[in-house]
Amino acid sequence: MVECAASRPRGSRGRLLASLLSLLFALAAPASAVEEGERAPEFHAPLLDGKGGLALSEYRGKVVYLDFWASWCGPCLVSLPALEELRQEFPATNFQIVAVNLDREPAKARGFLSKRKIGYPSASDPDGRIPESFGLQTMPTSYLIDAKGVVRYVHTGFRKDDIGEIRKRIQNLLAEVEAASR
Repeated sequence: MVECAASRPRGSRGRLLASLLSLLFALAAPASAVEEGERAPEFHAPLLDGKGGLALSEYRGKVVYLDFWASWCGPCLVSLPALEELRQEFPATNFQIVAVNLDREPAKARGFLSKRKIGYPSASDPDGRIPESFGLQTMPTSYLIDAKGVVRYVHTGFRKDDIGEIRKRIQNLLAEVEAASR
């Protein structure tokens, strides 16, 4: 089960409950969550708009920001438009944002996106196979993946001021891609 970062309880009882829930999630999660330095698991899923499919391997050779989101996740309300702005800052030749939606009812996700337009592909995974392969525990969670398919940064939760750190990490990876092509 994936928990939304915004749904974490506050206060001493809330912290105790959150700690117990985190422990339960950790015990129920796959033995090894994907970490920095590991290869990102390959996946293929239908696009949320119903127009084809999406495979992570399609973007090999580019820096990829893989974002897991859901319409019921409060921080996703903030992250999707911020990521769209970020997407527009970098050349599509070397950078791609890819999203995976986890709503059990894809129609809810499509309704969510009808109010928040994004210019990057979003796959639909109502069964949760893809986040399971990543060992995902919190929503939203994103993975910055280098051009060779290796996870270089894992970002959990989202606040508007997180975008500066994300931007800096993308710029560093893009500089590596440019240096390698010389």
